[in-house]
Amino acid sequence: MSILEAVIFGIVQGITEFLPISSTAHIVITELVLGYHFPGLAFEIFLHLASATAVCLYFRKELLEIVLGFFAFALRRDETQRVQFYFGLYVITATMITGILGLTLKDHIGDSIKTPAVIASALAVTGLFLVIIERIKTYGNRTRKDMNFLDALIVGLGQSIAILPGISRSGATLVTALWRGLSRDTAVSYSFILAIPIILGSSVLMLGDVNREMWAEIGIVPLAVSFLFSFVFSWAGIVWLIDFLKKSRLIYFAVYCFVLAALVYVFVDPAVTF
Repeated sequence: MSILEAVIFGIVQGITEFLPISSTAHIVITELVLGYHFPGLAFEIFLHLASATAVCLYFRKELLEIVLGFFAFALRRDETQRVQFYFGLYVITATMITGILGLTLKDHIGDSIKTPAVIASALAVTGLFLVIIERIKTYGNRTRKDMNFLDALIVGLGQSIAILPGISRSGATLVTALWRGLSRDTAVSYSFILAIPIILGSSVLMLGDVNREMWAEIGIVPLAVSFLFSFVFSWAGIVWLIDFLKKSRLIYFAVYCFVLAALVYVFVDPAVTF
């Protein structure tokens, strides 16, 4: 892999990981455009770990408060930490649901469905649900203290749908959280924090696909470059999305998904498997 390719993949991963437009779709489309196919999953592991590192560092204070509050309530029944304790449980619950369904469906959803038609359709579905949540469902005002296990169940199920290539994980969690009546701020922070265990867990599961030949083919320098750019642009994507949603609406992401879906469907050879 060239340095330029490493930069491009890092930027694409970083920008799209946390926006509701499907990073997977963008990565496989970028592979096609550049004519480069990843040797196994090693490179994807690096890209996602860079994004996970960015979100961990960005929300480091909030994560520390959740962890400390969780154990303070669990061990000492500190009532001031009840909200943090239950929010931690909601993160664990949604993650477990996604993990169980992901492992169950993993063997049935492989590279064979990574076709232009599937990815275009999934992008269109993502756009459709973004439109629905904007036009039909009004935003709620429920915060962390108002959340319950049904919220975690539904968001976890929504996140599980993102195992399909082209369905945005962040889009799925945002839509389901907003549909449950959570406020924008709560839905966004919940979506970002849920990304951490999912990315780390899936990366651990994919470590078995890592071998010396893969590192040799990609190269240490391109790996380092892609990690750096993915980290920087993931951080930028987090900051931008949080600021964007304070001023604007998800409908713009829906339009983007529809346009990209149309371009993939029209211009990409349907016989191609990503």
